[in-house]
Amino acid sequence: MKKVELKDVKPYAAPKHFNMAALKLHDKESSGDPKYWMGMSHFLPGGGAELGKVPMELVYFVLEGEITVKNENESFVLKQWDSIHIMPGDEREVINETNKPATMLVIM
Repeated sequence: MKKVELKDVKPYAAPKHFNMAALKLHDKESSGDPKYWMGMSHFLPGGGAELGKVPMELVYFVLEGEITVKNENESFVLKQWDSIHIMPGDEREVINETNKPATMLVIM
C-alpha cells in the first residue's frame, strides 16, 4: 500500500487545458507502476480542455460543481458525484460553463 497525502502532491500542466489546475494523486512516481493514474483537476469558470482524441481510457468523476463534456454529437452535463467513461480514441471537450469552480477526479 502507498498513502499519498495532499500536501505532498505536485501540480502538473495538462496539455491543451486552460484555466485549470491539476494535481497528480497516483502515478508511476508516487505509486510504483500502476495500471492507471489518477489526478484531481480544478476548473475555474470558463476553464476546460480543447476538443481532442484521448490517448487512453478515461473516467471523470465530479467532486464539486458542474462540468460539461462534449463530443461532435453529444453534450453531457456532469454534476456532483456524476461520472463519465471515455474510451481511447474518442474525442471530447471539457468546459466549466458555470460561474462556480468545479473539481473532478480523472482516472486514466
